[in-house]
Amino acid sequence: MTDYSQVALRDVTLRDGLQLTGKVLDVDVRVKLVRTLLAAGIPELEIGSMARPDLVPPMAGSLDIVAQLTPEELERCWVWVATPRHVVKAAAAGVRNFQYCLSASDAHNKANIGRLTEDSVAAMPEAIAAAKDVGGRIQLCLATAFTCPFDGPVDPERVRGIVADPRTADADDIVLADTLGQAHPGEVRDLFSSVEAHGRRLVFHGHDTWGMGVANSLAAADGGATLVDGALGGLGGCPFAPGASGNTASEDLLFATRPDYLTPTVLADLVRAGESVLADVDEQSRSRTAQGARSKAEAFAWVIGD
Repeated sequence: MTDYSQVALRDVTLRDGLQLTGKVLDVDVRVKLVRTLLAAGIPELEIGSMARPDLVPPMAGSLDIVAQLTPEELERCWVWVATPRHVVKAAAAGVRNFQYCLSASDAHNKANIGRLTEDSVAAMPEAIAAAKDVGGRIQLCLATAFTCPFDGPVDPERVRGIVADPRTADADDIVLADTLGQAHPGEVRDLFSSVEAHGRRLVFHGHDTWGMGVANSLAAADGGATLVDGALGGLGGCPFAPGASGNTASEDLLFATRPDYLTPTVLADLVRAGESVLADVDEQSRSRTAQGARSKAEAFAWVIGD
């Protein structure tokens, strides 16, 4: 039986959470949120992207965030990249954890990154070498691992083939993303169980479009994932994937998995942090846990008293 308390959360509010909002938060506001999340005990964060700011405006200033963080803080922070050049540029700024993203489906890879999936796979050895040159870690992140907004269902064998490709073998982690939030727990568990990780950490990035975010994250853990992604308030989505709405809410994932550091006080701090960032970008919370924490059931320790 899976011990869900051992499944770690990576909060992606500052990248996948913000990228669909159209709002650019001040760098100082984002740095403050990084430190709030780290202080709460969140073990890993995704803090920005090397995507072009003219295409994804909320990601402007990602490297300015990096410049304000200490090496110790950066050890727990990831930055999204899609090319070897991204890795080199981010590494020069101090980044040491790189999420190299490509899509299992060609149609989405062309929409999101501007090239075929094979081209992204072919470039990965160079990206891996650039990350290793600075003593960094690099993930293979497969978007549209379950369904594509343009081509529909993705053959699991396609995903397994990319993971098993020798050109991706030296990635430290494998991230499988339910970009559209259309997967169901059975297929998530089955895909994770069937992927040959060969010692690499398995990570699930799920969206909650169809209400399956938490269930799919737990199913991924049943299949071998040890890290799951979430964003405060369920914020986020992919600007290049029609129908991709918010991430699974970090608050919901934490309430479901109950890691050792989660106390009612920590949850309250995270709910407040989520409310603050959502107000800054004029978005509504999708987190059921955050809603519950603001309920009138005051006899329940997890309800916020103020």
